[in-house]
Amino acid sequence: MYGQQGGPGNDDPAAVRPTSVERLLRFLVDCLPESLFVKDTEGHYIWANRSGAALLGACSPGELIGKTDFDFFPPEQAVRILGREQTVVRTRQAAQEEERTAVDRVTGRLRRLRTIRLPLVDSAGQVLGVVGITRDIEQEPPAQDRQELESALMRERSLFRTMIDLIPASFYAKDLQGRFLACNERVARGMGTTSTEALGKTDFDFFPREMAAGFFADEQAVIQSGQPLLDREELALDRFCGSVRSISTSKIPFRGPDGKVAGIVGMGRDITDAKLAEERIRHLATHDGLTDLPNRAMFAEQLEAAIRRVQEKVGRFAVLFVDLDHFKFINDTLGHEAGDALLKQTAARLRETVPAAEVVARMGGDEFVVLCQHTTEPAEVDALAARILQAVIRPVRLLDQDCRISASIGIALYPTDGETERALMKSADTAMYTAKQEGKNNYRFFTSRLRAESLERMMLENELRRAIERRELLIHYLAKFDLNSRTITGADALLRWHHPDLGIIEPAKFLPLAEETGLIVPIGNWMLKCICAQHVAWRQEGLSSLCMSLNLTARQFCDEHLVPNILCALDESGMPANMLELEICERLLMQDTGRTARVLSELKRAGVRLTIDNFGASYLSLANIQKFPINTLKVDRSLMRDIDKCAESRDMTEAIIALGKSLSLAVIAEGVETQRQAVFARAQACDAMQGFYVNEPAAAAEFAELLRSQVKGPT
Repeated sequence: MYGQQGGPGNDDPAAVRPTSVERLLRFLVDCLPESLFVKDTEGHYIWANRSGAALLGACSPGELIGKTDFDFFPPEQAVRILGREQTVVRTRQAAQEEERTAVDRVTGRLRRLRTIRLPLVDSAGQVLGVVGITRDIEQEPPAQDRQELESALMRERSLFRTMIDLIPASFYAKDLQGRFLACNERVARGMGTTSTEALGKTDFDFFPREMAAGFFADEQAVIQSGQPLLDREELALDRFCGSVRSISTSKIPFRGPDGKVAGIVGMGRDITDAKLAEERIRHLATHDGLTDLPNRAMFAEQLEAAIRRVQEKVGRFAVLFVDLDHFKFINDTLGHEAGDALLKQTAARLRETVPAAEVVARMGGDEFVVLCQHTTEPAEVDALAARILQAVIRPVRLLDQDCRISASIGIALYPTDGETERALMKSADTAMYTAKQEGKNNYRFFTSRLRAESLERMMLENELRRAIERRELLIHYLAKFDLNSRTITGADALLRWHHPDLGIIEPAKFLPLAEETGLIVPIGNWMLKCICAQHVAWRQEGLSSLCMSLNLTARQFCDEHLVPNILCALDESGMPANMLELEICERLLMQDTGRTARVLSELKRAGVRLTIDNFGASYLSLANIQKFPINTLKVDRSLMRDIDKCAESRDMTEAIIALGKSLSLAVIAEGVETQRQAVFARAQACDAMQGFYVNEPAAAAEFAELLRSQVKGPT
């Protein structure tokens, strides 16, 4: 513990020698402007300070010892002084202040003095002598002025105290030994004391030794160098709230009249809340706001750091790309609140399943990623992926009902599947995409074959983006054969791609790619304009006025410009709206039913015909069908294909046709390829049929020839 001098010392008070105390007292009284003296009962001087000796013309206080006032004043004046002092000794009462005139023995000028005398009494009550205090009253202001001066000083002192207490920071001043000379209430409160009680004490009286020693060392460095220490961050124990706070302190030396450093002035700002806010901002910048997992940016940094570590000591690790299956369906049917709850539960399950030493992050949407730096063996990674699938597929309680969702996982290994952060993520994403294509709810490791397929897919995407400009996309038409009039009354528009180098590219190969990348939207707009123009051209040629059908994908239906684009194409071409039929798959109607109903109602009001395509594939309920302004049902081709092989398919097909009829909807049988299927469609009173039994998809010129001939079709 520091001693009373403020620096390191002994805790034992005996360590401070009496001579040191005497020297200190001598120094203090010699600094006083008043003349102090002590006399025995007979009037002999036994002690005086420098001012007292100077007043009597002595060079030092020692010259007065043993002498009396008769050695310095005229006899009559010395007698009066001795008489007053004897009265003090006899009555043991202080003598009232007296005023007298005396010649200054040093300067020779006349001075007006005021003296008060007090009895000097020992512990036993015996009077030992007289203590005298003399001050020069000629230099003092008049009584009224003194009162005004004292009032002004009190006001200034109060103002100073108020000001330092209002400073929104800790403020204090210390001497060379670290003792408080002043501090505001903010400092005192933090030390568990008051500003008055803190005076003369050091930090060692309020803080743990190690903490106080640090403060003292910094202050001594400022005192020794004479240079300020600015914005130094320190930890301080707040006795008021009992917590450790972060304080930004500045310590500045102040100097006395002689120009030497006399102590330091310190200011401290509590930056605890600011630091917590900064940490929160940093956390938000690097973590996902919904799940509190590391976000894409932070994961990229961690992945790059893992690559650098492994490069230094040669090793490997794995990256697992986890994508939820059919999450959009949950989001659209149950709402975004349910979707968010599902994501949070999925994140929690991933944290529970993945070892604590590994990193789990959310990339955005329904995509998560796992960095395995310790689970590195392929067999271990394989087992971890299987556990993740089992954890994700467990039922989740959403809106008072149990829901299940699966995941598809792609796995990439460093360094075989990529040596950079971007390459590894691309490989894992490619493997995940393959897992989805192969049925979902499984995982796949990245392979060289997948790399080749990925490159092919990338090339195909680039080529597809230029296909419209290069006029490589074609529209073929599939006839809709009316079973009552035995004529072709409509045509379904089907997209084909004839690449100059690759030849005919199957729709199953490029349509999913167009849907995934969003290219289906501009392609669909192009198809819409083409079939509208083709309808008008055939009508002007005198051919039958056909109802032109166009299938809408989920991506197209979600396009906010869908309705305006359709109305614009009809207006520009001059095609009647009732000659356009838009086909929407059954699954699409089950997603976001509110928006779906609004969009379909707008199209219906415009006169456009609406058809449910592939009905029977997802078992849309009767109640849901009645929500939408539908004109036609198309029986799913898979049901028509199996009517000869499966009694269940036959019964279901008959039920669907009966349902459509009961709702006054036109019913079309899709995928009719045999005479037996055609006979079944007619027997069930279908309104029309489509399929290769009627015609194979044909280009516009070939389809026009079919219209001209108006083949009646099978009987």
